[in-house]
Amino acid sequence: MAKLSFPIIIVNFKTYPESQGKRGLELSKAAERVARENGVCIAVAPQCVDIRLIAEAVDIPVFAQHLDPEAPGAQTGHLTSEAAKEAGATGSLLNHSEMRLRADIIEGAIRRAKGLGLATCVCANTPSMGAAVSAFSPTMVAVEPPELIGSGVSVSKAKPEIVRNSVLSIKKIDAGVRVLCGAGVTSGGDVAVAIKLGSEGILVASGVVKAKDPSAVLNDFAKSIWPKK
Repeated sequence: MAKLSFPIIIVNFKTYPESQGKRGLELSKAAERVARENGVCIAVAPQCVDIRLIAEAVDIPVFAQHLDPEAPGAQTGHLTSEAAKEAGATGSLLNHSEMRLRADIIEGAIRRAKGLGLATCVCANTPSMGAAVSAFSPTMVAVEPPELIGSGVSVSKAKPEIVRNSVLSIKKIDAGVRVLCGAGVTSGGDVAVAIKLGSEGILVASGVVKAKDPSAVLNDFAKSIWPKK
């Protein structure tokens, strides 16, 4: 299982055709090359059916896009932490704006994942929501105003106060929680601003997955998130 380090770039594959199956595998290999060349941690979050395919082929963290809090057993249709870990996942996203969860579900999923050594990245749409979920001590909280997701307008530039306030409110609850910036990140400049605001990484999707040259975009991000001296 690949190890996490910070700052981090997490690429959410969503269900885009460009990141499915063999195309997702090639994108993951490109992410691995960029990570190695720049000394930056890049994680990918493919659809659950592709976790094993990708985890067995690359040496970067692979995240599930969602986990349920249910234990193994008679739980048809659920994705357990045990199954994700056995497939090779390092961790999971939780509570993405496209997969909202109740607070008790988030807490239960974090608890089960943590018990198996899996990292969690909980998405939050506001600083107050970020502070609320940080009480469950996830590994990371990614702040993503839903109106900016996929917009090409970065939250770090359009609404920098959201990133700044999120860092302050989350760290006040649990200083160990890492705060990521998401929504509309498309350039190294967006990343650099996020880092200056206190973010410890980014969560990105279409800005990489649907780019004409994903490797070039990831290189731009990596050089901004961890510039070489």
